[in-house]
Order: sequence, then C-alpha cells, then structure tokens
Amino acid sequence: MIQVFDGAMGTMLQQAGLKPGQCPELWNMEEPKKITAIHSQYIDAGANIIETNSFGANRIKLSHYNLEDKVAALNQAAAAAARKAAGSQAKIAGSVGPTGKFIAPLGELTFDAAYEVFYEQISALDEAGVDYIIIETIIDIQEMRAALLAAKAATRHPIICQLSFDADGRTVTGTDPRTAAITLESLGADIIGANCSLGPAQLLPVIEAIAQNCSIPISVQPNAGMPRLIDGQTIFPMTAEEMAGWVPKLAAAGATYIGGCCGTTPAHIQAIRQAVNQLPPVTVKRTRPFTALTSRTRTVTIGAQFAPVIIGERINPTGRKALAANIKAGNFNTIKKEALAQLSAGAAILDVNMGVPGLDQPAAMKQAVEDLSSLVDAPLSIDTTDPATLEAALKAYPGRALINSITAETERLEAFLPLAKKYGAAVLCLPIADDGVPTTAIERVTVAKHLVAAALDHGLERHDLLLDALVMTVATDSKAAAETLQTFKLYREQLGCPTVMGLSNVSFGLPRRDLLNAAFCAMALDAGLDAPILNPFDPLMQDIWAAAVTLSGRNSESVIAYSKKYVDMDDKASIAPAAADNILTQIRQSVVNGETTGVAPLVRQALAENFTPLVITEQALTAAMNQVGQAFSQGKCFLPQVLLSAETMRTAFNTIKEVLPAHQTQSLGTVVLATVKGDIHDLGKNIVAALLENNGFTVIDLGKDVAAETIVQTVLEQQPHIVGLCALMTTTLPQIDHTIAALKAANYKGKTIVGGAVLTETYSRQAGADAYAANGVTAVNIAKQLVANKV
Repeated sequence: MIQVFDGAMGTMLQQAGLKPGQCPELWNMEEPKKITAIHSQYIDAGANIIETNSFGANRIKLSHYNLEDKVAALNQAAAAAARKAAGSQAKIAGSVGPTGKFIAPLGELTFDAAYEVFYEQISALDEAGVDYIIIETIIDIQEMRAALLAAKAATRHPIICQLSFDADGRTVTGTDPRTAAITLESLGADIIGANCSLGPAQLLPVIEAIAQNCSIPISVQPNAGMPRLIDGQTIFPMTAEEMAGWVPKLAAAGATYIGGCCGTTPAHIQAIRQAVNQLPPVTVKRTRPFTALTSRTRTVTIGAQFAPVIIGERINPTGRKALAANIKAGNFNTIKKEALAQLSAGAAILDVNMGVPGLDQPAAMKQAVEDLSSLVDAPLSIDTTDPATLEAALKAYPGRALINSITAETERLEAFLPLAKKYGAAVLCLPIADDGVPTTAIERVTVAKHLVAAALDHGLERHDLLLDALVMTVATDSKAAAETLQTFKLYREQLGCPTVMGLSNVSFGLPRRDLLNAAFCAMALDAGLDAPILNPFDPLMQDIWAAAVTLSGRNSESVIAYSKKYVDMDDKASIAPAAADNILTQIRQSVVNGETTGVAPLVRQALAENFTPLVITEQALTAAMNQVGQAFSQGKCFLPQVLLSAETMRTAFNTIKEVLPAHQTQSLGTVVLATVKGDIHDLGKNIVAALLENNGFTVIDLGKDVAAETIVQTVLEQQPHIVGLCALMTTTLPQIDHTIAALKAANYKGKTIVGGAVLTETYSRQAGADAYAANGVTAVNIAKQLVANKV
C-alpha cells in the first residue's frame, strides 16, 4: 500500500499570516489552531501521514530567534497540533531538518555536537507521541549519519531518511543515490528517499537508483517543478494534475511513500491521492544480495559476481620508521600521498592503520579518516585491534567502512560486532579462535561458520561479512598455500560470503617475494579470492593482476582495460621521461591534493629560489584551483576536495605574507554576501565566502536574514565590485528580486550574483541578476569573469 504524505508547510504558513523573519516553529505555541488547520487541509485532501511543523526546531536553528531553550516545548507543541488534526485518520511524522552547519572537517560542528542537537529534538518528538521520525532535506551524508544514529538512540519508531539531490543526481557534498541507499540501510534507516530541490521528473532516476540498491521502503517528496518569478510572485509551475501524472512512474520506480515539498498545496496532495487510489495493489520485494563499501561519493562492490578489487596495504606504520615518525609528529602528508599513489596504482579500497606505540590512536585514526575522506573517493578499511580507535574511525567516516578485523576470540567478538552493527560497517572475519590459528581448510571453515553465526546473532547479514582465508608462510609449512586455496573454495561452496586475504605472509622468509606473491595472487583469484590486501606498487604484481583479472572472465571490460594498458608498449617506452617537477609544479600539485601542512615549506622554498609572489600565485596557486574547478565541473571531484584545496591555497597565501611581510597580495575584488531577509539558512553562502576568500577576493559577509536596506547601505559605503545574494526558502525567494530592485534604485553600478537551493537560472534572470551560480565553484569562476569585465 502506498502512503501519502502532506505537502509544503512554509507557503501555507505564509498564507495564514506568518511574516518574513518570524520563527515558523514558534507558531506551534502562539498559533496552534492555525497549525492544526493546515494539517487538517492536508488530511482532508487525502494525506495519511502529516509532518509536524518542527523542521527547524533544533537548538542551532532556534538560536537565531533566541529560542534555543524552547526545543522540547516547541517540538511537543508541534506534535500536539498535528495530533489534534490527525485523530485516527492519519499518522504523524516528526519533521527534523538540518542544523545548517557542516560537520568537521567540512565545517566547525563536531559529529558529537550534531548528534546531541538531533538527539535533543528527536527525543522531544518521541516523547510527544509521533509515529515516525522523518529526517529530511539533508545535503550531507555525514549529517544524516549523525541524525540517524541519534534517532536510533532516541526512538523505536520508524525512521525516514530523505536527502536532497542536485540536478546532477548528487547531494551538495557529492553523494549519489546508490551510495546513500547502501550507507543508510546499513546504518539502520527504515525508509530511504529524497525530497526538495527538484521536481518529480528530476527525482525519478534518483528513486530508481535507490530502489536498485536497497531492500527497504522508499519515499519521495518532490517540489512542484522548478520556481519561476511571475509578476513579482514566486510560482512553482507544476499543476496538481501534472504532478499526479508522475505518481505511477514514481510508484513503478519503487516509491511507496509519496508526497510533496516546495510549491505543493492541498490540491496537489488531493490529486496525488486520487492517482494513488487508481494504482493496482503494490507489492515490493527487493533485496540487496551483494556486499558493498562506500565512501562519501563512491560505492565499491565485492563478490563473485563482480571484478576483484585491490585493498591497498601501504597506510600502515608497521616496519616503516619514517611513516611512524610522521604519524607520531602529526604530519599526515605522507599518508595522503600514499593514498593517492595507491589509487593511481589500482587500489579500490584503502586499509588504514595507526598502530604507532605511545600514540593516541583514537585521535590519530580520527584525523586520518577525516583527512582521507576529504581527499579520496575510495572506501576505507579500518585496521585496528582497539575498540576505542575503531569507534573513533567509524564515527568520523562519512560512508560504510570495512572493519579489519574480527576473530572468533570471545573478547574481540563482544567488542567489535556491536560497533559494526551500530555504525553499519562491513566486517573482515579472520578464522582465528580462542585456542589459536587453525592450520587446515576444514578447521578454518568451521571457525568461519562460528564467526558468521555470531555476526548474524548481532543483527548483521551475510552481505555484511568478508571472510579471510588466512594465509601462512610456506617457508615453515609447505602446504600453507594449498590449504589457503582450499579454504577459498570451501568458503564459496558453503558460506557464499565474499573473500579477502592479506597475501604477503605467504612468502615471508623466502627470496623473490614479489614473484611468490604475484603467483599466489593469481592462484587465489582462480580459487575464489575477491579482494586481496596487497602492495599495489609492485610492478610484477600489477602485471600478474591485470592478466589474471582479464583471464578470470569476472569483468566484461577487463579485456579492453588490459589492451589499453599494454598496447604500444614499445612506443611508450621510447618516449624520454619528463623532466623532474620544478617547485611550482610541486606547489600546484600540493594545492590540488589538499596538502594544507605540506604546501608551506614548498612556498618557502620557491621564495628562496627567487620566484616572485606573483609567479607563485599565477603559475602554481591559481593554476591549481583552475584544475580543481575543472575537475569539479566534470564530476571528477566534489565539494570536500574543493574546500580542502581552497584551504591549502589560503595557507600558501599566508605563508607568502609570513615570509615577506611587506608583500600584500592584491585583492581580485570586493564582494558583499548576504542571505536575504527572512531566510536563516547560510550554509551555501558560507561555502561561497570561504572559496572567494581563498581565491583572493575580499569578502564582506553580512550574514543571514539581512534586510534589503542593510545590504544597500553596505553597498553604498563599501562600493563592492559584486553583491552575492542567497535564498534557500521558497517563502524568501521574492526577497531576491526585491533586493536587486533596491540596489538598482540606489544606482549601484556593480554586478549581482544570486544562488540557493530553490533558485534557478531562469528565476535569476527574471529577478534582474547579472549571473546565477548553482554552486560555490561556479560562483568563484563567475566572480573572476565579472571583475575582469569578461561577462
């Protein structure tokens, strides 16, 4: 049965008399009858789930109105107003929106602080007797993880998780629907979906992708099309009948919870209800039988039906004194370089170990995970035997990690399996029992079965597990390799879980370890190995890996990839190697890689070599950001990497000023930024401000909820080159054109750029803006063009 949500709340409140700048949630206490009346309209229209008027009723959002001490009262009043309308006709979903801040390292909000903010609100809604918790309009998977974990701790009611996606099919921070679905289902969401930002046409492929990658119900609440400015009014153009026409398609895609977001009215919900009533009975049976790991922006699948993948082993200080010393000193540049180099060499997953004696391992692992998850798109394998270190990593990781590893030892099972379940991680299982290491394949399978049973008892599923065949060295046991190969075969026959192995042990104590390792890897792939943990830099291993994967038949594209890799080798070998990178190239690459601590000594070296600040800026720093911007526009990197590169660029600028105090880098121009009157959302504006500053602009940030008169006054005083205006709410869109009109009336001669989740390029033109920026990177590029008079 398809459930029908209600529609937009903000525009209904505005029609009921809510003034711009007023706190919508305060009406739960001051105007509860009006709130109940809005809920009643949606129920009369056919909604059987209504959302409480509590979207912004968290401590951070309420602090804008000095109401942060009213979290419990406002949420409980919201639930009471909804309950009065619902009676027995409808269920109530407690609405929980974003905090408006990014979680570290993208922002200053800690994960624990975000968790507490969500826990406080969700606990109040739970105590007030809602039937669902709906966490919605979230643009960052890490914030959704914090909210979902808080919800699981605060309530036993079903939890709905709805992300907002951009037109490119990803969230602002780069998460695609497939990755979101796998991450959130593993973490314990009951229903997954999408809302806001886009209309039903744009959200249809998002819902299809979610449905193909999860086994739980799916929800969707689209906008009524994309907004337009008509006769000074913000209009969402999609009629109720047009929106209802998308219901059969959304249902066929997999949605069983359907409603509306911005621009939808009781008329839209009535049409949706009528369309739902005309659908045949819906029976949804989906499974996710495959094993997958995710980063913030990418999914890697593992199993017999997929191509084998390499887990890079190099981020491990064991036996590597220089790496251990760097980690202990807090210098993580080597780790970043190892990560990038391993990915370039073919690794798909990165194993991360911080096992340095005397080190605060939880803090070091947290730092490593944050740094790597901002830099690379590969999923991480958390390699530790310490539960505190493991939890620090899983909490900080914005995806679905692999735990390396658990054994059948009682202490390890009791410590690690609950953490795997809590944080939705996959688990690498080593067949080692309390009485030691089994030597035969049959003994290892017996222990593995015990591990699988224990994991299932803790709520995990088979596709959450990877089984290690446990290789020992043939130097001391000539049958060690053969027993391992037999273990792989038995795993596949009897347990059906993906397999993994750290294969370098096989050659310990013997000459030509590279040869033995490569040969054993090929044999293991044939026996059933899915994901070896190895050194991807080994040239012989690279060749044997490429050949073995091609011959395995497990990847339809492997023959093409193999041919591309080895075709015309003689011609390539005849090309003379490039000259060694000069210092400017190193600086440029440092910015591209986001090496915030590594760029400073490079800049000092360049200055010592008599490169001028202008040359460093133009040929290294600006060139790097142009490269990053191009990668962003092509979907090859995402906001976290852009922010990291921008921060590195600022570090470089500051180093120049430190070394040459008399030198002042010339500002590219002055920009006044503001979120318009009535809108308390400033996350997007803050991103733009950071990127502009780090690219050499002088930024005057007026903050959020800024009246047109204040913006005009500042502009007249400061005479900026550009004014940037932001609106993220449907109800505050008219303030964009009102402010632009005020600027023109004041004879402002500069340029205006507008942006925000609900804005479109068409709307911006109708409002009289000079340019529309869909994201922060575009805003920087447009600003550069405008000040250079190129547009």
